[in-house]
Amino acid sequence: MTRSIELVGPSAVVTGVSKGIGRATAVALAEAGANVVGVYRSDEAGAEVVRSQIEAAGREAVIIKGDTGDPELANRLAATAVERWGSLDIWINNAAALMVKPLIETTDEDWHGLMAANLHGFFYGCRAAAAVMYGQGRGRIINVTSAADVLVVANLGAYIAAKGGILGLTKTLALEAAEHDVTVNALSPGATDTPLNLKAYTPEVRATYEHRIPLGRIGTEEEIADVAVFLASTASRYLTGQEIVVDGGLVINGTVGHALDD
Repeated sequence: MTRSIELVGPSAVVTGVSKGIGRATAVALAEAGANVVGVYRSDEAGAEVVRSQIEAAGREAVIIKGDTGDPELANRLAATAVERWGSLDIWINNAAALMVKPLIETTDEDWHGLMAANLHGFFYGCRAAAAVMYGQGRGRIINVTSAADVLVVANLGAYIAAKGGILGLTKTLALEAAEHDVTVNALSPGATDTPLNLKAYTPEVRATYEHRIPLGRIGTEEEIADVAVFLASTASRYLTGQEIVVDGGLVINGTVGHALDD
């Protein structure tokens, strides 16, 4: 029997939609049949490109400028989806910022600023989505985190602390949401070519990743988006509270070149 991916419903919210994994995910969801409410912070041109790509896929798009660190924005996004299409079926928390800095050099302002984007916004999004989905009796909440919580990278203290918090939030909400037939999962990309990583991925970093990743290359935004579509579909109906690491095998690779037995 041949089966195809069927989304849990036709309405999705994606944060951080103007570039990177958010852009790829919004477009992939549209290609799979979802209308999309997207939010971006500053890249208006990128947001308009995404709008046109969603519409080219035959779906509707509502693109909103805002800061996911604002709790009222999350409520607005949820309300927009319901008002426009009658339901809120999929919510993907994706918007994030990256800071590479030793912990002892991280200021209070640095810390709280990063948490606003990388943790608080996820909490606001989860809360707003769950409030609607519980009443519907269905839904998918997907939190895009990072495999850096598994294979820890120095000088990413604030970033990784936020990602660890997202995992705790994901697992707890999964237990609370299960009785409402709402699933909650974390999607953790490994090394991925995105605008967020453009500065951090020097040629030396890229070469190291290509050597360490068993599949031999850094991942693409579209490869992460494909997994997001699976998590947003009916095919994932018995999967909740999990961290799905998408990294080409990097975090399992302990190979150091042991000599082979004769």
